[in-house]
Amino acid sequence: MGGRKTGNGFENVYKAAQAWVDCALQADDSLFTPGTTIWTPRNLAELRQCFLDQPNTKGNGFHDKLEKQLAGQPAEVYQLISEALYGHYLSVWGMKADTKRDRISDVLSFRRQDDGHTDSPERVNIPPALADALQPGFINIGQGAALIDSQLATLIEFVEQWKEKEQGEQQILLNDPWMFKNFLFSLSGKSQTLFNKDSSGWIEREILLHVVHPDTFEAIGTNAKNAISSATAFAHFLVPDTQDVDRKLEQIRRGIEKELNRDFDFYDPDIEGVWKSGQPPPWDTGNGPVKVSRPISLDALAESVYLPVGFLEEINTLLEDKKQAIFQGPPGTGKTYVAQKLAEYIAGSEGSVTLVQFHPSYAYEDFVQGYRPDQKDGNLVYDLQSGPLLRVTEQARAKSDAKHFLIIDEINRGNLAKVFGELYFLLEYRDEEIRLQYQVEDDKPFALPDNLYIIGTMNTADRSIALVDMALRRRFYFVEFHPDKDPVKDVLRKYLEKNPPAVDWDIAGLVDRANELLSDEPHAAIGPSHFMKPGLDETAVERIWKYGVLPYIEERLFGQDDSRLADFDLSKLRQAATANSANGDQDGNGSGNDASSD
Repeated sequence: MGGRKTGNGFENVYKAAQAWVDCALQADDSLFTPGTTIWTPRNLAELRQCFLDQPNTKGNGFHDKLEKQLAGQPAEVYQLISEALYGHYLSVWGMKADTKRDRISDVLSFRRQDDGHTDSPERVNIPPALADALQPGFINIGQGAALIDSQLATLIEFVEQWKEKEQGEQQILLNDPWMFKNFLFSLSGKSQTLFNKDSSGWIEREILLHVVHPDTFEAIGTNAKNAISSATAFAHFLVPDTQDVDRKLEQIRRGIEKELNRDFDFYDPDIEGVWKSGQPPPWDTGNGPVKVSRPISLDALAESVYLPVGFLEEINTLLEDKKQAIFQGPPGTGKTYVAQKLAEYIAGSEGSVTLVQFHPSYAYEDFVQGYRPDQKDGNLVYDLQSGPLLRVTEQARAKSDAKHFLIIDEINRGNLAKVFGELYFLLEYRDEEIRLQYQVEDDKPFALPDNLYIIGTMNTADRSIALVDMALRRRFYFVEFHPDKDPVKDVLRKYLEKNPPAVDWDIAGLVDRANELLSDEPHAAIGPSHFMKPGLDETAVERIWKYGVLPYIEERLFGQDDSRLADFDLSKLRQAATANSANGDQDGNGSGNDASSD
């Protein structure tokens, strides 16, 4: 799963990182003293004024300068920068846990020592569980450890501009790793010295990528990412024209996992030697990389996604028949995940899987082909460039004996008639050719190859599904992913049986009960993936419910009787689920006794 580290206490680090994300990004709460409003725009503005806008070049090191900058500030500002410091140190590898704790505790004690305040606030301490998570950290920042003022300023800049977004926009960025990266890397630095490639705060972006989306982005610094993505031994894993370094790492990881048939870390000695020293890859037998036709069986795939084999076989049959299918259902039902895993299985190592995401500003020129600005010899020129559809088509033609997949996530969020253009015709008639919009007379007409398959995903909770016209609908098979219907309704229960949570009550039953209450809003049903997370305990469930599930339900029930929302109180649902479970046991025992007496 992406670059998520395992073992050596890393599960506690990720748990603490998620708590930081929940408090700082999903709420205005405090990490150290829950229930206290710390991460507020007002406190961030105060911190900007004394820290970012008034850099202090005098003093014996960062902490000495920081103490002078914070003098006279409210207690909340001291705690805010301490929790920001915690979020940063949590990720830093190579620094002793005691050193991290001492430095954060020092900042927490600054205000008590500040002569400008007559009050003496209670001492705030780092909670023990959070203190224990400060070791071992994710990323080695090397000499950048001495530039913590710029790194901390970058983090504050990010959160400040994050708070300017609406809650719905924030949730989209938390759900979509690549949109989050686009946001993070397009921020403007209000303090002028930040947010440029030469800035000493640049490493903080890499840290934030991994902290917020650890299953997508590697826990690696910028220089190492560039070295890995440009290693000759990994070049055959890369899809042509991929420019984004994190996309390259994603493709390389997928390729190495297939060839080793196991998980790995880029800093494993045998892998690190490949991209650092040019050593032969561990899978190289002397005759080039070993190709694995299919890394797992269909039974193993079905078990890994908690779905029946027959369901996956049925989807494969639909794809062979029409070449196109759309997975539709409420959010959190695993549509995109299953699409990727099934496509990877069917394509094997010889094929390819490309994922794109549609959004309202996505156009034909982005998806198919269009003119893009470029610079040549100092002059602005416009070149005709291929979009993902044409690129994957070229791959399919180059390897005509393999299957290639294009996955279109959130397909209904684009203006489909505008994005697809004349391709509507080719989706239905694969053996026909047409001339594309930007082709000139001498160009060969275009056709979609038979070995190219398209899977779209559609969120039925998104009201934009009403814009999906019949012309598109008849060209795709539609596969239902719904939490209340087979086969998705059993996914969460199967997952929890295999990964028992640290709670003594029925989480799956609680979700079932909530979905019963939403039966008149079928597209508002709660998907299983909300709770398919490692280290699930009562605190984690409460956090997911409060910041992930409840805001979604509130949006769906907007304008209805406020008393209805009270039915979704977690403690009330938990009691109902427990009662249902107990009644079920009694009914089962009673039935058994009746049967035996007969």
